[in-house]
Amino acid sequence: MAQPNAKILVADDEEDVLNLVSMNLKNAGFTVLQAVDGSEAIQKARTQSPALIVLDIMLPGMSGLEVCRALKGEAATAQIPVILLTAKAEEVDRIVGLELGADDYITKPFSPRELVLRVKSVLRRGTATGEASDHFKVGAITVDRARHQVRVKNKPVELTATEFKLLTLLIERRGRVQSRDKLLNDVWGYESLIDTRTVDTHVRRLREKLGAAADCIETVRGFGYRIAEE
Repeated sequence: MAQPNAKILVADDEEDVLNLVSMNLKNAGFTVLQAVDGSEAIQKARTQSPALIVLDIMLPGMSGLEVCRALKGEAATAQIPVILLTAKAEEVDRIVGLELGADDYITKPFSPRELVLRVKSVLRRGTATGEASDHFKVGAITVDRARHQVRVKNKPVELTATEFKLLTLLIERRGRVQSRDKLLNDVWGYESLIDTRTVDTHVRRLREKLGAAADCIETVRGFGYRIAEE
């Protein structure tokens, strides 16, 4: 469950969009903070510690991508989930945003109801705990789900909530191939088909962070991914 009254920071320079998103999030029980440019978004993220940020890519002065890069580069804000708001024509920017550490994106024009569902889904990724074991080990990788910690050869690895859920799901289902569509449903909570390159981008980032230990994540060409049985 997403935490009640969680603070959501919405950064968008379009007043209509800012008010629409804010109103729907408030109606869903969230506390909303607002920013109209990149500098204000960074300042409020640092001082208000929101549970999640809804971030428009096309911000004046400092783009949403620059904001995302700055926040993911600071220890105090790196773990705050980010959902990007993008125009349909901004495909390259969406992929860059995911590679910078954004957890999700939604394209304009969008359904306010869908945005609220996406926010709740991303927040659940950061708080969900499984009924199975909270401790996993695959090769040099150890996972403590209760503490939300991942280590490679006993060195901590910082993962986003989405990367963490993706890794633990693959480990739990080791030996079984997970299709991209299945991962979109089980990690992102999407029942309708969207761009499966979202999965590929997150797997690539996860592998980069795990380094040599990422060899355990196998690509099944044309289908999906799996972690092989040891």
